[in-house]
Amino acid sequence: MSERLQPGDTAPAFTLPDADGKEVSLADHKGRKVIVYFYPAALTPGCTKQACDFTDNLELLAGAGYDVIGVSPDKPEKLAKFRDKENLKITLLADPDKTVTESYAAYGEKKNYGKTYMGVIRSTIVVDEGGKVERALYNVRATGHVAKIIKDLGI
Repeated sequence: MSERLQPGDTAPAFTLPDADGKEVSLADHKGRKVIVYFYPAALTPGCTKQACDFTDNLELLAGAGYDVIGVSPDKPEKLAKFRDKENLKITLLADPDKTVTESYAAYGEKKNYGKTYMGVIRSTIVVDEGGKVERALYNVRATGHVAKIIKDLGI
């Protein structure tokens, strides 16, 4: 398991397929700030709420210079269903082998209803224009998280 990222760290580079199978890299966003968020599974209540919140605030975030990328272990086909069903406007990337999720320390031990297991830790990493970590938030809540980010970033 990777060490959690800290502000000032270089954000790990990645290239992953989007919902349409097209390769998307962090480097494609050089010169813009990027909110990379990791979520456990498409089409689940909490992840749907979070993705819809990001979509609802996308214009505001984009206007402030931020791109939004959601990463999950789902395959592109499931991401396409998720995007189409919920009318999502954010970029969704597939990381089925969890290498990128692990490189961002967003995969690890979780506890739920008294059980401990390995899974995706709901996390949000804000990357600046130069590819450095501006903020690293782990174990975030699905509900209210986007509003908190907007407030914290002063948007």
